[in-house]
Amino acid sequence: MMHWGSWSAFFSMGGYAFYVWFSFGITAVSLFIEVIALRNRRSEAIRLSRLLAQN
Repeated sequence: MMHWGSWSAFFSMGGYAFYVWFSFGITAVSLFIEVIALRNRRSEAIRLSRLLAQN
């Protein structure tokens, strides 16, 4: 378990802050984009299913 003496020490991550926070940010953005893409695909699948059901 890691312990930091202050919040600034936590955010600096022992000198690896850029890599840690950049990776965290990229992951968060990727997950957000994936959720949006899944919603769009679901909507399109529902629309197509309704269209095919009419015929």
